[in-house]
Amino acid sequence: MKSYAVKQGIERAPHRSLLRALGCTTADMEKPFIGIVNSFTEVVPGHMHLAELAGAVKDGVRQGGGVPFEFNTIAVCDGIAMNHPGMKYSLPSRELIADSVEIMAEAHAFDALVFITNCDKIIPGMLMAAVRLDVPAIFISGGPMLAGRLETARGTEKVDLNSVFEAVGKVARGTMTEAELTRLEEVACPGCGSCAGMFTANTMNCLTEALGMALPGNGTIPAVMSARIRLANPAIFFSVAVSDRLEQGDPLFPGFREKRFTFGRL
Repeated sequence: MKSYAVKQGIERAPHRSLLRALGCTTADMEKPFIGIVNSFTEVVPGHMHLAELAGAVKDGVRQGGGVPFEFNTIAVCDGIAMNHPGMKYSLPSRELIADSVEIMAEAHAFDALVFITNCDKIIPGMLMAAVRLDVPAIFISGGPMLAGRLETARGTEKVDLNSVFEAVGKVARGTMTEAELTRLEEVACPGCGSCAGMFTANTMNCLTEALGMALPGNGTIPAVMSARIRLANPAIFFSVAVSDRLEQGDPLFPGFREKRFTFGRL
């Protein structure tokens, strides 16, 4: 295992002492160390619930025979950052995410990684890190936001963030009042999840499935559904199993080093 670099041999006694300070046991030293890359933040609606998802992921790692270590990355909400100087910081955040994950994974010799992600620049930043690191990795997204409900004279209409963008133009043209815009903005984004629409976040979450880096449903199960929590466990079992089989030289994975980026399809 790659993690033997920090836990095996008499020279690693200081390392093991620090790991024991984290709560690791003697038995844990023989298990795969799995890095949990969480992008939880209270600034981004698509990431505000990821702490709960991380708890389920860590439970899955432990049940699968691994030792989880959670750490965090930054996350920018493109919707909040747009239309002011803050938007200049969104794209560069992708590189910072990739760099920070690479630093943490290499510095602590993790055997595998679980990426908990959801929104625009965070997903590609984490994918870039997965390619660089060449260790078993799998993605669990926070899932899309549900549509909002707007009561009108025509009945209940489904609305989302895109509806608000369009409404701004209507107010500018004089076909909608500011009071109507306020009513819409209050219900368009009803809770946690990536913006309800085929923007970058949901597109990238679906793409991770096509790449074999996430399980089916990763891009489509709504953020508020318990199925999102249940999705975590089989993904984590697989991540730990791959890490363990690599250590044993399992013949089920011939040429694995050349195929590792799409290991979810193996």
